[in-house]
Amino acid sequence: MTTTQPVGTSAQTAPSSLRARLSELQSRGQQSLNLKQAVGVVVPVAVEVAEVHRAGHQLFLHPSCLVEDEYGFYHVEPSLSQTPPTDPRDAACVAPELQLSTLGGPRASVYAIGAIIYELLTGESVGRGMRRPSELVAGIPEQLEMVLAKALVAHAERRPDDLNALAQALYQLAPAGSVAPPPADTSHLDHHGDFEVDVSLSMLPPVPRQAAAPSPAARAQAVQAQAVQAQSPYDVAVRAAPPSAGAVDHQTEQLAALKRRLEADRTPRYVVIKDGMDHGPFAGVELLQQIANHTFEPDDVIRDTVANTEIAVKDSPEFSHFAKHAKIHRDIKEEKAAIERVTVKESRSTRSKALLGILLVGALAAAGGVWFLTQRGAKSDEIEVQGEVAANVESDTSLEVKKGARAGGGAVVGTKGGFPMLGGGMSCEAARAAYTEQMTMGAKGQADITAGQYGNVLNRGSYFAHCGVPDSMKLNICAAVQNGRAVGVSVTTSPRDNRVASCVAGGVRRLSFPSHPKLDVTRTSF
Repeated sequence: MTTTQPVGTSAQTAPSSLRARLSELQSRGQQSLNLKQAVGVVVPVAVEVAEVHRAGHQLFLHPSCLVEDEYGFYHVEPSLSQTPPTDPRDAACVAPELQLSTLGGPRASVYAIGAIIYELLTGESVGRGMRRPSELVAGIPEQLEMVLAKALVAHAERRPDDLNALAQALYQLAPAGSVAPPPADTSHLDHHGDFEVDVSLSMLPPVPRQAAAPSPAARAQAVQAQAVQAQSPYDVAVRAAPPSAGAVDHQTEQLAALKRRLEADRTPRYVVIKDGMDHGPFAGVELLQQIANHTFEPDDVIRDTVANTEIAVKDSPEFSHFAKHAKIHRDIKEEKAAIERVTVKESRSTRSKALLGILLVGALAAAGGVWFLTQRGAKSDEIEVQGEVAANVESDTSLEVKKGARAGGGAVVGTKGGFPMLGGGMSCEAARAAYTEQMTMGAKGQADITAGQYGNVLNRGSYFAHCGVPDSMKLNICAAVQNGRAVGVSVTTSPRDNRVASCVAGGVRRLSFPSHPKLDVTRTSF
């Protein structure tokens, strides 16, 4: 597995450390060093760490604990090398047997040197599913991959422990890039006494059986890489950054790359300890699927049967990222389900309230309808009785007609019971102006018709249903009523429409009102 992280430094990263320098270069699009530059960094470090171990000290070796001095050389900072690294890229440099909990000796530092130079050359981290440097960078010599295969053996008992031999082997690959280390026997990288290195247990993948010939582009890149001559062995100037595709989520890219590398390793090497029971073994991609399905939780323990290590899922440099994302997705799914449950509950409550409201409105409407019909029937009966009484009064009274008589500026056709009788066909205003009532002291008059009785006739609106009045039109009707008929009518419409006004006025004139000898003026609007 190869782990890479977003650009930035961890809480333990010193500003002048190798990790900070690599992060800065990565932020500018420069991903790696060339071979000469990488050798110039690690060879002096390997020699220094060998002296530290001979003095009886142990440490965690990774880029964040390597600090640059005023001459451009990197040295181990003791305070930073005594605590486990927090940056996953640094954690990938710690030998598997340490499990980020135990300080390491020479064998662990050999592994760390191999992991550091792998990252310097490729820009990626050591781990399950990693690829050979020659697959990532053109021009990497085969001898370097042989050295890395020995340094990156997963089992400590099958890994070399001679840091000076490792420094000598790396120096021979690029002598111009570094000061010469002390003489050492490079055969100690293969065997030493009864000790034999087993490269079959290396984290570095084996050489493909049928290696394809390099493409013209790869050959050109190799020539360009060989031609690069930096001013300082520690300058970074090998591969140009790929064309920018805009603002890309760098962490998402790295997780995708990590997933591809895990999927490439089909070896069933992982056993998960859950609830005291072993599950597996699984290949990397199978374990990813189990984590994504929440079969295994962050506190479950992963045993790597190849590296012979045990580590919790949440602490694994390879699988902790996916466990976190799986938990986030599960939390989001549970939150959505909770929101849906609340929404359904509120929807049911709203429907119940709406149904209750409809029933209440219906009950009120029914009660109102009964009341309206009751009141309407009572008013109709009242009007009919009054009409009959008025008719009886009129039949007992003589009608004096004086043709051509005029009063108050309007046509008066006669008098009846002391009241002037108006002719029809006038406007409401003209009828009102023409009517002049003569009052006799002590005389007993007839009571006027109420506005409600007139409203029961005018407010129905059925008398102008044939006039084609639009729903948006406003009608104002004024009727001057005498003896049960409209002797004067005025109708205005908004918007103005003379045809509709004339039609409505005709309908009013044909209506029958409660009979009374006095002139009453009533108004209504629609």
